[in-house]
Amino acid sequence: MADMVKKATRESYGEALAELSSEFTDLIVLDADLAAATKTGIFKKACPERFIDCGIAEANMMGVAAGIASTGKKVFASSFAMFAAGRAFEIVRNSIGYPHLNVKIGATHAGISVGEDGATHQCNEDIALMRSIPGMTIINPADDVEAKAAVRAALEFEGPVYMRFGRLAVPVFNDKDTYKFELGKGVTLREGSDIAIIATGLMVNEALNAADTLKAEGINARVINIHTIKPIDRDIIIKAAKETGMIVTAEEHSIIGGLGSAVADVVTEEYPVPVHKIGVNDVFGHSGPAVDLLKEFGLSADNIVATVKKALGK
Repeated sequence: MADMVKKATRESYGEALAELSSEFTDLIVLDADLAAATKTGIFKKACPERFIDCGIAEANMMGVAAGIASTGKKVFASSFAMFAAGRAFEIVRNSIGYPHLNVKIGATHAGISVGEDGATHQCNEDIALMRSIPGMTIINPADDVEAKAAVRAALEFEGPVYMRFGRLAVPVFNDKDTYKFELGKGVTLREGSDIAIIATGLMVNEALNAADTLKAEGINARVINIHTIKPIDRDIIIKAAKETGMIVTAEEHSIIGGLGSAVADVVTEEYPVPVHKIGVNDVFGHSGPAVDLLKEFGLSADNIVATVKKALGK
């Protein structure tokens, strides 16, 4: 996997918007003065007449998006996750979520991998915030292929969607010719009966690497990619719980309120088994190179391997 092509999902997001612009002629894209970073600038170049820069006013941008959506247009509103989910939360809840409007929120620069921007911009709470809004769909793609497919799926879906994209270039492991994105459906990437590793976003590739290491040591780990965190694929989680008896979750997000919490909710209700969460452990991040920070905070294949071994008592 070290030889894989790498690409940031924020780039995939911008490219997908531009590629779909001719097909979805009612698509309007908004940004909060960050088009170069969120990559919505790619759409702006292709369709300047359908792009609106709302300035550094994220809450106002969400209100504008709600207004446009109420006219029947498809709207993407973009900013960094910290601002899209954090600063604008009240408007997202009341002006988009409550009336269940067809607004798609393209949140980039999520998680610890924002790197040198530091704790103020490393949003590890956005999934938890968006999960609390009734009717909000949450998508966290793992690579370029999945991200582009997810943008199309979001455009074809009626209702509010929160999409999470990263700044860091990550390996592209899905095959664009065979991959099929199904909203609300998890994907089993590796079969295994000893333990299930359920991951999302950039941690999916780390989970695959961990499974390869574990297999060489005689441990067969099932790897499941949960790209849609809400609504979550309950069936694939329950099946994993029943067939492996133990789950490890991995996410570039706080262990509070994210994927791990969502999986634990399903398991405790349907088929109780131990759930070990890998994520940001209720702390703030800090400035540093993204790759180094991921390792420091345990968001790595090595830590998944160690967690699995500990969980299995090996």
